[in-house]
Amino acid sequence: MANKVEFNANYPDTTHSDELYARATKIMHPVTQTLAKGPGQFSKGASPKYLKRGKNAHVWDVDGNEYIDYNMGIGPISLGYCYDKVDEAIVRQLKDGITFSLMHEMEVELSELVHSIIPNAESIRISKTGADVCSAAIRIARAFTGRTKVLCCGYHGWHDWYIGITSRDKGIPAEVKDLTNTFDYNNIESVIDSLDSDTACVILEPFIFEAPKDNFLQKLHDACKKNGTLLIFDEMWTGFRIALGGAQEYFKVTPDLAVYSKAFANGMPISLLTGRKDVMQLFEKEVFFFTTFGGEALSMAAAIATITEMKEKNVSAVLDKKGALLKDGYNKIAEELGIASFTKCSGYNCRTIVTFDASAGDPLILKTFVQQEMIKRGILWAGFHNMCFTHSDEDIAYTLKAYREVLAMLRDAVKENTVATLLKGEPLEAVFRKVSNYNIKPKAAAAKS
Repeated sequence: MANKVEFNANYPDTTHSDELYARATKIMHPVTQTLAKGPGQFSKGASPKYLKRGKNAHVWDVDGNEYIDYNMGIGPISLGYCYDKVDEAIVRQLKDGITFSLMHEMEVELSELVHSIIPNAESIRISKTGADVCSAAIRIARAFTGRTKVLCCGYHGWHDWYIGITSRDKGIPAEVKDLTNTFDYNNIESVIDSLDSDTACVILEPFIFEAPKDNFLQKLHDACKKNGTLLIFDEMWTGFRIALGGAQEYFKVTPDLAVYSKAFANGMPISLLTGRKDVMQLFEKEVFFFTTFGGEALSMAAAIATITEMKEKNVSAVLDKKGALLKDGYNKIAEELGIASFTKCSGYNCRTIVTFDASAGDPLILKTFVQQEMIKRGILWAGFHNMCFTHSDEDIAYTLKAYREVLAMLRDAVKENTVATLLKGEPLEAVFRKVSNYNIKPKAAAAKS
């Protein structure tokens, strides 16, 4: 009998998931197309590996087990799985065609809609993935400024200019790696000290989970402007979630360029680059950024339907309200159980993270334990609350009940130093993504390189 969203007696049966995984390991290396969806990020002894379908905020795995999902496709599902108005728009367009031999009218319609919403969208380009538009932004910033160096903070995709700063940097020439440096979020001095006459752009996620302090984003904007450096907001996570116009609307700081992908098409593959017209006009002749599927119609139909629904339903306010219930509820439970010293939920309400302090043990082991127990109770959990419009009050109330039970178990296991022995499988793996404590190339060293 498949598990449901309830206090199940057993961990889910994942027989079919495991069979698919065994087949995949023979011919796929690695087996996942997205690192955050891979088996290293989910308890191998308790969690499914493959999902079959979804509706609203619930998903079902290939063995028929049901879960409340707080990962939301690692970001793109903002309204909910199989959201009727979006799916209906896709089906209507499917009857007319998917990709055409000339431009499609929705390219204009979507661009006009984005122009009316996003503060810096004097000009718009449409593409398919976040990494595409990040790299396009870097390329045009270099072309516009005549400079080569990049400063970054956050995660910006798999392309050479960025991934060379991570631990997965094999295959990237040293000359390319040397052109990208990093800085710590909320440390404006680290940026100012690194800016020089060859810094083309600064790209960052306006926030990840930590809030900007002491007017950080405005100071960053001012420092870039003073140095003749373009400021790029990577709004993959913040765009259309924190506000309809993204972080630049929410914080009232307008970057030169901004990039979007997750959230605004409810799961369909599409991305945006928005920015100053004088910069973006270089795409006309001087800078090359084109792709066959940039005008693919199903994704544009989904984007128009999603953005329209977000606007009409004030979705960002709903995400804020629902996310606050989870964040505040988690922290209240941790406080009542006496474990707030080593676990908390933080971040902006639309997307929060649960963390564990090393004072109580290996954080990955603690997280693995909580994950396996939440999955047993019908909640697909990876330490995040990526909120969607169709997370119901019942979903949230049930999740908090599950937290109360699981965190009480964690408290007792920490006291008895038995957490590791209670794991059903291997601990979760660390990912390479960094959000702080970068190795910053000093300004003097940068000038010599």
